[in-house]
Amino acid sequence: MSCEGPDCVKALENLYLFLDREIDTASSTEIQSHIDECSDCLSEYDLERVVKTLVSRSCSEVAPEPLRERVLFSIRTVQIEITEQRSS
Repeated sequence: MSCEGPDCVKALENLYLFLDREIDTASSTEIQSHIDECSDCLSEYDLERVVKTLVSRSCSEVAPEPLRERVLFSIRTVQIEITEQRSS
């Protein structure tokens, strides 16, 4: 990424707040205007938006039962090992 100006820095520093709509209207408008004009920041915005969408979707999916059982078994095994190490 080659974007380095003060507008780029501000836009990228506030990108997550902007994506989550947790930023004031004036700043949101300013960032949107900058993203509309700056292809580097637009690329970064698009990438972060896709990642956010994928993470959100992944968090709502339910793991298959055999996988869930293996993960829980592994967690319990680690818990037992930690408990045994602390006891000795």
